[in-house]
Amino acid sequence: MDYSRPETFLEGAVLLIDKPRDWTSFDVVNKIRKQLRQTLGISKIKVGHAGTLDPLATGLVIICTGKSTKQINRYQEMEKVYIAHIRLGATTPSFDLETDVDSTYPWEHITQDMVENALKKFTGEQDQLPPLYSAKSVDGKRAYKMARKGEEVGLKPQRITIYQMVLLSFHPPDLILEVKCSKGTYIRSLARDLGVELGSGAHLTGLRRTRIGSHSVEESISIKKFTEKLELL
Repeated sequence: MDYSRPETFLEGAVLLIDKPRDWTSFDVVNKIRKQLRQTLGISKIKVGHAGTLDPLATGLVIICTGKSTKQINRYQEMEKVYIAHIRLGATTPSFDLETDVDSTYPWEHITQDMVENALKKFTGEQDQLPPLYSAKSVDGKRAYKMARKGEEVGLKPQRITIYQMVLLSFHPPDLILEVKCSKGTYIRSLARDLGVELGSGAHLTGLRRTRIGSHSVEESISIKKFTEKLELL
C-alpha cells in the first residue's frame, strides 16, 4: 500500500489494526482520520470500523477508508475468533473488569470435564442476552449509559451462533477459551452464562480478537506503526 498518496485512502483502503487496551473502536477511527488529515492534507474523508471491540479488549479491528467504507457491512458479517480469559467464582455488573465484583460463588467443585461438557451446550445457534453495559441502542440511548445511571435497561435476546469453542487452559478459578462465533456475539455474556451453567459465577478478565473472516491479527499493525508510516513520508 502506498501511504504517500492521498488517493490511496480516498479511493479506498482496508487497514488491519491491532487495537490497544483502553481504546474504543471509535478512538481508532478518529485517530486514523486525524492522521490522514494532518499528514496527507486530506480535508474530508470517510473512515469507519467493521465491528466494535470493547475498550478493555485488544486485537483485530478492520478500518475502511474512502470508498472502501461501502464494504463495512460485508466485513461485519464475517465470523470472528477470540481468545477469552475467564475467572470463575465471581460476577461483575458489566461481565468484565470494567466494574467491580458484586457477588462471589463457590468454584472448587468445577472440574475440567464439567467445563468441556458445558462448552458443548453453548455451541450452535442460540439466543443470547447482551450485557447491560453494552453499546446496544435502547429507545435511542446506549445501554451502557443507561446502566451507569442506574436506569432500567430493556435488552432483548439476540440470535447468534457459536461455531466452535476450545478450552486452551484450565487452572481454576481461571480458564482460557478460543471462541469462533458469528456477528453480534458477546463473549462477556458467554462468560456469565458459562458461570451459571457450572453452578457458579464468572466474568471476563481478558479478551483478544485474533481473526475476522480470513483476516488475522498477525497481519495487522499497531496504531503507533500506522502513525510512523505516515510521519516518515
